[in-house]
Amino acid sequence: MPRDSSATKARLLDAAFTEFATYGIAGARVDRIAEAAGANKRLIYAYFGNKEQLFDEVLRRAMTAGAESVPFDVEDLPGYAGAIFDHLVARPDLMRLRLWRLLERPSTTGLEPDAFRSKVAEVAEAQQRGEVAQDMEPADLLTMVLAAAQAWFWAAEGLRPEDISQSWSPQRLALHRSAVIEAARRMSEPKTAGE
Repeated sequence: MPRDSSATKARLLDAAFTEFATYGIAGARVDRIAEAAGANKRLIYAYFGNKEQLFDEVLRRAMTAGAESVPFDVEDLPGYAGAIFDHLVARPDLMRLRLWRLLERPSTTGLEPDAFRSKVAEVAEAQQRGEVAQDMEPADLLTMVLAAAQAWFWAAEGLRPEDISQSWSPQRLALHRSAVIEAARRMSEPKTAGE
């Protein structure tokens, strides 16, 4: 019976995600990835090229999954921020992966700017229609909404529990989520006359 290469690729990508989120690009080891996936490490090179290309594919896959899980809604930026918060509570390893990318490869990979540009264009259009606050540049507004959604996950050690999904009570998570939504609402809500 022939082997299922798509299943092997998926196992390698899952194992690589865990490895990269834990150790970063420099600390990740292809032997550990292959062992965790139950595959030969030569398959990593055959399917993905080198370790950096594997990281790019892991990042692309994570971004695609995130965009599918949390669709962008320019008409409800506070709801979008809340949905991002929820997604990150469920998957705090995504923030670790992103942090490693920012630390080890500070120049952009092409995936993030394209996704960001299309969202910025939607914000600009909403601003022109008067549906979103106009006192910030579209890119700045989107950056601030995203920052509000991610702020709890960037908190310094000691200010947050290590395992957010397990350590925070439902009440505390609800409070933090409400704060995220309120911050995004204040930033994005169009000003009325006299404000």
